[in-house]
Amino acid sequence: MNSSTAKYLVEKLEGAAKALTVRVTENDLIVDLVDGRIISVPLAYYPRLFYGSPTERKNWVMEGEGIHWPDLDEDIRTADLLIGLPSAESQESLKRWLEGRKVRA
Repeated sequence: MNSSTAKYLVEKLEGAAKALTVRVTENDLIVDLVDGRIISVPLAYYPRLFYGSPTERKNWVMEGEGIHWPDLDEDIRTADLLIGLPSAESQESLKRWLEGRKVRA
């Protein structure tokens, strides 16, 4: 799927599905939608969730068309989950974020 096709699909899906519950296991992000669908994606798709603590992963809120983890500064649109889009964060940005976590620890 090319990026223009993915963008088109995301635009069509936005607003079509809202998260009801969110679970993060050792390997997966699992989202139950209000319409009964369940989405499961590899946690490796979202490095900030992957590196987050269980407490940070549990602290999520619905925000607009997606899910926000304030402790991890992570936002994931439900539409992105539906079409399997991983995080678009650059390796450099992730590296800075991980280094910032070490400083605070």
